[in-house]
Amino acid sequence: MKEFNTIVLGAGAAGMMCAAHAGAGVLVIDHAKAAGEKIRISGGGRCNFTNLHAGPDNFLSQNPHFAKSALARYTQWDFLDLVGRHGIAWHEKTLGQLFCDRSARDIVAMLLAEMAAAGAEVWLDCPVQGLVRRGEWFTLETARGPVRARNLVIATGGKSIPKMGASGFGYEVAEKFGHRVTETRAGLVPLTFSGAVLEELKALSGVSLEARVSAGGTGFDEALLFTHRGLSGPAVLQVSNYWREGAAVQVDLLPRRPAFAYLRERRAEAGRKSITTILGELLPSRLADALAARRGLSGNIADFSDARLQEIAEGLHHWSLRPAGSEGYRTAEVTLGGVSTEALSARTMQSALVPGLYFIGEVVDVTGWLGGYNFQWAWSSGWAAGTAIAAAQARGSLSRPAVTG
Repeated sequence: MKEFNTIVLGAGAAGMMCAAHAGAGVLVIDHAKAAGEKIRISGGGRCNFTNLHAGPDNFLSQNPHFAKSALARYTQWDFLDLVGRHGIAWHEKTLGQLFCDRSARDIVAMLLAEMAAAGAEVWLDCPVQGLVRRGEWFTLETARGPVRARNLVIATGGKSIPKMGASGFGYEVAEKFGHRVTETRAGLVPLTFSGAVLEELKALSGVSLEARVSAGGTGFDEALLFTHRGLSGPAVLQVSNYWREGAAVQVDLLPRRPAFAYLRERRAEAGRKSITTILGELLPSRLADALAARRGLSGNIADFSDARLQEIAEGLHHWSLRPAGSEGYRTAEVTLGGVSTEALSARTMQSALVPGLYFIGEVVDVTGWLGGYNFQWAWSSGWAAGTAIAAAQARGSLSRPAVTG
């Protein structure tokens, strides 16, 4: 049986980051045929690898303070330094989002190089078939035979995008060792509708505009996209983390312009223009036509009283829609909830229940906003666990086992 100091389950963003910092004697195991597959497909193939504004306020968790330590000790600027050392060109898009100039594969290659430099071994296409703890050792049955280690890091991610092999394996491990798992659900996901509302939205499929979408007391000013199943776009993906089934979402189609003042102004300037034409000055034409038809608006704007214009303005700023659901894990970018932080160290990610057991990345009940925040949590939590393991090893509290056949 081969022995290692640390076994990391999951060759994704958090797992590879941890392995690069965890010292000698590290094995990374993943059932996928290639490392970093979610990195590769992220950001349209360019990987939105962090955000300039990343901080604890951009994350959801039952314990909103948990992420503070790791995020403060390994920041977006630290990751940018690493990217710079590997000569990866990048650019900033809106709202502090950073992307690779060339390809997300550059980030995967960087992490693989960092692991190789640290001496980490990687077993891909290698399912884990069994896991037990005997004494101070974690023993795993794998497709390549049994292995054991004194440290086990769970970096298996959540349930999002099951076609790439995502599963609840990490949650099963957590519960096996006495950890509570909070409610999990699809996050950063499009919202779906049914009935007459769906028919109305389907007719607008492909229309997009800047809007403010709100739910659960939180709103986001970003792009809104109408689809054949309902609503998507960054504003909707963001608010999906705060929306709960059965609740409505509120849409402000003109978050930066007071509609009533504009309509009154245009009535004075161009009274002979139709109300639909005036709405088309504010909104994409297909949306303006649809809203006018739904509200039965016709005639020239000069014919509309202040009270009627106020009513139209209210509809533009306060459009309430009740989703039937979401597209689920199939298209969700993240999984909300996960391994409860109540029995994890915020500094090291180590279990308070089982010495040597660590949970990092998406499997933990820490979920970021859209825009590179979840990758930053992967880097920060992976670094926190890896450096804690390496420090303990250096202190001699964990002896390094010889790798044996």
